Amino acid sequence: METTQYTLMPSPVGTLLLASRDDSLATIRFCGAEAPNPEPDWVRDDSACDEARAQLAEYFDGRRRQFALTMHFTCTEFQMAVLDALRAIPYGETRTYAEIAWQIGRPRAVRAVGAANGRNPLPIIIPCHRVIGSDGSLTGFGGGLEVKRQLLALEAATVQ
Repeated sequence: METTQYTLMPSPVGTLLLASRDDSLATIRFCGAEAPNPEPDWVRDDSACDEARAQLAEYFDGRRRQFALTMHFTCTEFQMAVLDALRAIPYGETRTYAEIAWQIGRPRAVRAVGAANGRNPLPIIIPCHRVIGSDGSLTGFGGGLEVKRQLLALEAATVQ
């Protein structure tokens, strides 16, 4: 059984916990000012996730718009369809939950899309921050609405 390794990364939106499994990025968690919350069986290894840290640093510097990483997922077919749709949202743009539901061929599954979006194991890399409410409002985000605002502002500034 492969061990999950994790490391911490300071970022403009607070400390991020990055975890890898089978040499693939598996989890990103927002720690903010709080203590990191790895699972009890995870092993800290500050050499883990080097490529992910490098690409995230480029993203925060405005030099990267797409990520090229090996990722590890444990999810349902529906969740994978939502994650694929999130990855298709262009840098600096947003989509609504309803638009994502239509895109995956499940127009009545808006709430389920929201739930799958909320379980995204790799925020930023899979840009769930680019999904907004149908009225244009910012809606829930694992890192908090202020972090969502910061990520959208970073992308908007880089696009212009």
